[in-house]
Amino acid sequence: MTDDFSPETRNRQVAIWLLVCCALVFTMVVLGGVTRLTGSGLSMVEWRPIMGWLPPLSDVEWQRTFEMYQLSPEFQKINAHMDVHDFKGIFWLEYLHRLLGRTMGIVFAVPFVFFITRDYIVRREWPKYLLMFVLGGLQGVLGWYMVKSGLIDNPHVSQYRLTAHLIAAFLIYAYMLWVAMSLLYPQSGGDRHRWSGRAVLLTCLISTTIISGGFVAGLKAGEIYNTFPMMGNSFVPPGLLALDPVWRNAFENLTTVQFDHRILAITTLFVVVVFWLGARKAELPQRARFAANAMLYTAILQVALGISTLLLSVPTTLAAVHQGVAILLFTIALILVHSLRKVPM
Repeated sequence: MTDDFSPETRNRQVAIWLLVCCALVFTMVVLGGVTRLTGSGLSMVEWRPIMGWLPPLSDVEWQRTFEMYQLSPEFQKINAHMDVHDFKGIFWLEYLHRLLGRTMGIVFAVPFVFFITRDYIVRREWPKYLLMFVLGGLQGVLGWYMVKSGLIDNPHVSQYRLTAHLIAAFLIYAYMLWVAMSLLYPQSGGDRHRWSGRAVLLTCLISTTIISGGFVAGLKAGEIYNTFPMMGNSFVPPGLLALDPVWRNAFENLTTVQFDHRILAITTLFVVVVFWLGARKAELPQRARFAANAMLYTAILQVALGISTLLLSVPTTLAAVHQGVAILLFTIALILVHSLRKVPM
């Protein structure tokens, strides 16, 4: 069965659906950050992907859920003072985070079935969208794998697993956004713009900075050295190579992780400014020129938010906004790369 719409109209509707999914991923990442910042991420100690839609609905169910949480290392080592009422305060954010993940599955699956039955998505394109669905399901499994790391002995999730969870979210987001942009801005001819490689390298630098931020978040490294530009009494603090072997410092040493993120963030801003100055004189497509301008303003805002978050000892609201703007900067970088991939000659 097909609808009497032009291919352009069908592509636009599929693209809008993918952009809605991207918006949900964006929300999911920010909500996940808030969940982590408020210490709510380990409040649900069981994973029920099918039957976990409903929260506790009675006092008996709340008590049972709380008793399960009381067996966790987080309760025993950090939150032993909590009663059921206090527990509800941290439970709801994690519940909403998981509920949003399940909702995303429905928002993706139902329109996908509709689009393939109406031939909006041709058969040869099905694997592309099925891969998105599979990656989304695997992301849920990875999220539980991350949570499990904080339910054994140490009441904190592994920074490695947290960062892997973050990277996977960004990859899914980038994949869907790229497909959506390709539907909205199809280009069958043309060559790569000479600035395309530079845009790709800049996107890689932005991505690396975001990944380093994942380790900062996982280790709560932003809670030390709440000064800028100095770290304590020096620009290069002592103890950067305190761990052995040396490579562990980049991922497990709080001082080194924060130092690396600072350096990457300032370097990213510098490179963005240099790129923008060069782009002003280059013959870029209109969409690329818009993206270059937006990237400059967003990078400045992101560095300002990062410094403010650090100086104020990581307040939840400011830290969540900082994470959201990171996704925005990544989005703009993808738009820039996409707009330069093929330019009519």
